[in-house]
Amino acid sequence: MEEVRAVLADLPIDGADVVELAPGTGIWTEQLVGRSGRVTAVDASAEMIAENRRRLADRAATVSFVLADIFEWRPDRTFDAAVFCFWISHVPDARLDSFLAGVASMLRPGGSVFFLDGRREPTSGATDHQLPEVGEELMVRRLDDGREFRIVKNYRAATDLEVRCRTAGLDVSVRETPTYFQFGVGARAS
Repeated sequence: MEEVRAVLADLPIDGADVVELAPGTGIWTEQLVGRSGRVTAVDASAEMIAENRRRLADRAATVSFVLADIFEWRPDRTFDAAVFCFWISHVPDARLDSFLAGVASMLRPGGSVFFLDGRREPTSGATDHQLPEVGEELMVRRLDDGREFRIVKNYRAATDLEVRCRTAGLDVSVRETPTYFQFGVGARAS
């Protein structure tokens, strides 16, 4: 986790206008609020936005929260940076190219992009979660209360993500930590 935090810390977002896609509970929003000039956090879940606000407390006033479908939302301006953590693996393969093109269109030329997700590692999740087979994109996620949900979960090869980002207009280098994480860092092509 420290390696990933260090990469995010090196992202040139000091004073920047940042869009965070699928911010969830705000774990990563906290990292952005402390450095950026402005954060726009876009999530399709009102419950996650409420949890994010609770986590940020007084700092939530500095964030513009947008309740919207990330696949459909188009901002009225471009941003200096786009960040999305633990989201890209939930993007169905058939929608990945249009999602990445949408991210590129949200960024000014040269704008930064950072994403983080889990890599295919059986020990990274709950012991009763079975990873999807290679080529499959659905898995069952069990919650602590016993409920089960079928979710999209794609583990993509770093080289595949780099090619697909490049095709969408994003120059991104994708790396993996020795154990649990995969992350991409780069910029919109000029």
